[in-house]
Amino acid sequence: MKKRLFAVAAAALIPTLGLLIYNEVASRYRRTEQINAQAAASARLAASEIERILEGARSLLIAVSAIPSVNDLSGEGCAQTLNSVASRIVQTGAILLIDRQGKLVCDSQGHPAGTDFSDRPYVQNALQANDVVVGDYTISKLTGAAVLPIAMPIRRDDEVVGVLSTGIRLSWLQQRIEDRGVEEGGAVTIADKQGTIIARVPFPERFVGTRIPAPFESLLASKSAGTIEVMSQDGTERILGYEPITDSKPLYVSAGVSTKEAFAEINRATWAGVLSLVLSTLVAVFAAHWVGKHFILQPIDRIMDTLQRRRNGEPTARTGMSGAFELDTLGRTLDTLLDQLDQQREELEKTDQKRALLARELSHRVKNTLTIISALARQTFRQDRDAVETFSERIRALSGAYDLLLSGTDHSTDVVTLVSNALQPYGDLADKRCHASGPPAQITSDIALGLSLIIHELVTNAIKYGSLSNETGHVDIGWTLTRSEVMFSWHERGGPAVVAPTGQGFGSKLIQNALPGAAAAKIRFDYFPQGLRFVLVFALPTNPSADLGP
Repeated sequence: MKKRLFAVAAAALIPTLGLLIYNEVASRYRRTEQINAQAAASARLAASEIERILEGARSLLIAVSAIPSVNDLSGEGCAQTLNSVASRIVQTGAILLIDRQGKLVCDSQGHPAGTDFSDRPYVQNALQANDVVVGDYTISKLTGAAVLPIAMPIRRDDEVVGVLSTGIRLSWLQQRIEDRGVEEGGAVTIADKQGTIIARVPFPERFVGTRIPAPFESLLASKSAGTIEVMSQDGTERILGYEPITDSKPLYVSAGVSTKEAFAEINRATWAGVLSLVLSTLVAVFAAHWVGKHFILQPIDRIMDTLQRRRNGEPTARTGMSGAFELDTLGRTLDTLLDQLDQQREELEKTDQKRALLARELSHRVKNTLTIISALARQTFRQDRDAVETFSERIRALSGAYDLLLSGTDHSTDVVTLVSNALQPYGDLADKRCHASGPPAQITSDIALGLSLIIHELVTNAIKYGSLSNETGHVDIGWTLTRSEVMFSWHERGGPAVVAPTGQGFGSKLIQNALPGAAAAKIRFDYFPQGLRFVLVFALPTNPSADLGP
């Protein structure tokens, strides 16, 4: 019963568990979508910021290139002019003016002319370009600082005569990204076309100047912006939004959102839900145990104990239950039923006493009548002592049958005794020509009475027409016993040839209806030429397990 109650409690918690799992999955799915959108938006925002910085540098170079001393590649006043411009702009380093051979003409910091920059890729690219060229991560020859070079060609009469170049100081770019702010656990990475990181938050000291890991290099040249879930170099799991390098975007930009931080609130809600479910389970288990014990198990045990005491012979056993619950009502109903059974038992006992008194009186009167008949026979057949003795024995057997009939249904008898008593009235004929054998089998008196009538009818028929009607025939009587049935057989041999009857007489009807319905009797007659065979199968009596009487 406790297991069933716990199963009910568990079944009640299943919808809650299902709802918790559904909400968990749905919340995480929605949050994942939000994080992907947030990472993509952060990457676009950072890329826009880089575009503004690059556009500012481009505008600076265009404006400076229009200055006559710069456009003419004149060394006179060039350095002073460039210095006056560069000193007002904090994000850039030196401004350089380089001729077509890659030699320094002048710069904003007054370095000697003639320094060779022809080996710098951004200078060569600028000499071939029509617009501003953004270079790669570079260590400045003049200052030794890490910069992102930006250069543009200087044209005169549609001919490239030199290159004007500056560099965005990576220290300033790093500070700019940090000033923008990054969410806790987040990351921003900016890399050049070669995959070299030029700015990184967090841990710039570890990653700036290094290449993007090989698994992520494909993102630089991706066909479109997107998001991806990665394990970053710093060991943090993030959802990364990225903007690849294109013709209009010369730098790679990515922004990552920490999944741990992003899911922190959901994880807290999950743990709260799990804790709530565990507490609910404990409360449900306790409730199932307490309620089951006090309102189900104890009342059931009380009812069962009452029934057991009643079965053990205690007629006054009652539950005494008086509560308002269903099992209390059942207990009160059982007490009422037991009261009614006791009342019926008392009435039945009184009826049985009256019946027993009448039966004894009837038996006395019948025996007196049989005694009178026996006396009349002795007076009538005084000269034939054997006939009188035989007749008297049959009268006594009939008297015994009346005793069996009037003994009631509360007694049982053995089949061996019953067959012997049934054959006794036929004296030597039965002793010499009827052979009975079988195991001990107790049957109730109502079945015994019916079986006695059947045997009497079979003997009478055998004496008149069957194997006992001549001097050589005999009868084999036998029975076998199983746990639930008795099979009784009557087999005649050595008599006149048997002919099956064409109709059903009184004797056949008596045999078919002699046993009570509870015996579930099955009867078969086999009219073999050498002798009748009769088989009777009936159920053994059982003790009702639901008897509530003492």
